[in-house]
Amino acid sequence: MEFRYLPMTEQDKKEMLSAIGVESTDELFSDIPENLRYKGELELKKPLNEYALKKELTQLAEKNVNMKKYSSFLGAGVYDHFLPSVVDHVISRSEFYTAYTPYQPEVSQGELQAIFEFQTMISELTGMPIANSSMYDGGTALAEAVNLSAAQMKKKRILLSKAIHPEYRDVIRTYAKGPGLEIVEIDHVDGTTNLTQLESELDDQTAGVVMQYPNFFGQIEPLKKTKEIMEQYKAMFIVSSNPLALGYLTPPGDFGADIVTGDTQVFGIPAQYGGPHCGYFAASKKLMRKVPGRLVGQTTDEEGHRGYVLTLQAREQHIRREKATSNICSNQALNALASSVAMSALGKQGLRKLAIQNMQKARYLKQQLQDIGLNVALAGPFFNELVVKLSCPVDKVNQELLKRGFIGGYDLSENYPELDGHMLIAVTETRTKEEIDTFVRELGDINDY
Repeated sequence: MEFRYLPMTEQDKKEMLSAIGVESTDELFSDIPENLRYKGELELKKPLNEYALKKELTQLAEKNVNMKKYSSFLGAGVYDHFLPSVVDHVISRSEFYTAYTPYQPEVSQGELQAIFEFQTMISELTGMPIANSSMYDGGTALAEAVNLSAAQMKKKRILLSKAIHPEYRDVIRTYAKGPGLEIVEIDHVDGTTNLTQLESELDDQTAGVVMQYPNFFGQIEPLKKTKEIMEQYKAMFIVSSNPLALGYLTPPGDFGADIVTGDTQVFGIPAQYGGPHCGYFAASKKLMRKVPGRLVGQTTDEEGHRGYVLTLQAREQHIRREKATSNICSNQALNALASSVAMSALGKQGLRKLAIQNMQKARYLKQQLQDIGLNVALAGPFFNELVVKLSCPVDKVNQELLKRGFIGGYDLSENYPELDGHMLIAVTETRTKEEIDTFVRELGDINDY
């Protein structure tokens, strides 16, 4: 039986106060000075019974715009992808839904195996030999990578592309305050990182170079050329990457990346107001003992049966604090499981086909936009996001699109003032030809006002 409505009567209140040995609520909060306490009555609605309350909350919820009723062309880090029904069936099982950190392998084999499978799939996608058991989200995973590079190289200077997700860059700057890192931002030119500026900023004090692939504008960064520029220096190459794109694109590991991070929201995790997500962290073998969080390993017991155990943990609770690279205390086990189930349901070939569908539909959108005379701003290769230059303010355009049943793209002027009037549009496999055609027609109509 599921209880959603938990009323509290005056009798309940008296019993609770009695149980803790106080006479009243005022006595309970007696440690708070009188002058700090609110003496008036809060302007709250009168309490409702369960039926009336559920009805009111349902009416309020229906005011929200959602992707079941509206066609979404908004990406910018959170995407509307197909969620295989098997995902909810598996993650709703009590042995997974209530699982905590699997410290006792003898009773946690299912959870440990699920994490091991997640690590294996991330390793294959990124082209990296090892991956950890997941992290909070793509932004914190990337920030952890930056801090690890500084600790490993014993240097303080980080070169950070401005074509990286703006929120990821904010997280990096926050993380960098503790160890006192110097963050040098590299400008973008025509939607990709300015490699000329990057080359001029590289020096012997640079700990790491950080790029996104595909980047925030949806463009494919030239990782091979970037690595060649870095060759004469000993800086680490850190890449944040959309794992779905890696179903088609050459993985960063093949270009010599030292660390690859990202967010697996694209696999089995709904948008859900922006979180929670699941970050991944993959690295080279030389960094195995420095990877934040924990790694699950496969082994055999005394009788030769396959088993799984926590192998390495670099957090400060488990090793000497001065040796720790991170104090991260948890991982997104349930969301990592959701992503593992989604990837397993797709399979290797299905994942590639899904990536290709995203690319094909985005290219169809680009052609339709150009056919009605809209300016697709960036000419470089891209995955499933593109930038359109509009003649009207993007926020006004999005308001009109919403009235017509569409969630529009991201207003790039929010983070890039030089891109005023530019909208970042995402297309996933869930968008139909009819939706794309109608969206283009409505966008063109609004833009011509």
